[in-house]
Amino acid sequence: MTKVFVHEIEKLKRKILSLSAQVEENVVQAVKALITRDPELAKQVIESDMDIDRQEVEVEEEALKILALYQPVAMDLRFLTTVLKINNDLERIGDLAANIAKRARKLCKESEVPVPEELEVAALKARDMVRNSLTAFVNLDAELANTVREADDEVDDLCRQVFVFVANAGEKDPSRLSIYLTMLLASRNLERIGDHATNIAEDIIYLIDGVIVRHPALDEED
Repeated sequence: MTKVFVHEIEKLKRKILSLSAQVEENVVQAVKALITRDPELAKQVIESDMDIDRQEVEVEEEALKILALYQPVAMDLRFLTTVLKINNDLERIGDLAANIAKRARKLCKESEVPVPEELEVAALKARDMVRNSLTAFVNLDAELANTVREADDEVDDLCRQVFVFVANAGEKDPSRLSIYLTMLLASRNLERIGDHATNIAEDIIYLIDGVIVRHPALDEED
């Protein structure tokens, strides 16, 4: 392993960690904007999504350059393929955070209605899933990555409860149905953020242990 190769890997790590930090911050701020009905904060999240897209492209180009020039094997190859997968999930989480911010801005323009507690809890849990998946990546912590996977079911269940709330509230007060549908769409974005955080956690487990845990049913058939 040459010094130049090590330098390139370290540079790539700095880029993916910088992207991770920006995505996590956007999720945190989007959730805050949704809960507090803060249109300015929501606007900041939406505008910063372009920077996330730019960083995602830079990480991909850097990883592909290293693959082409050095043709790494074993753990180095596993690291680079994991970075490419995580990079894609981070970009999608950034898009979803921007979508939540757009829902928040829309809610701010509407008359205030009770927000279901399940939506707020789902938002905080999805935020924590992203944060913990990135912490697991930085620390190569497979145990923490597994807790992220386990939390996904909780977020899914909370989002189902939001759907029930919206269905009932919309039936009782059809004049505010558009507001309730905005909440439902926000919950769907949160559910997808949880899915992408789970993908990152599973990729981290593969990076650490070399085990693919995304399709456990396949192992049960052997």
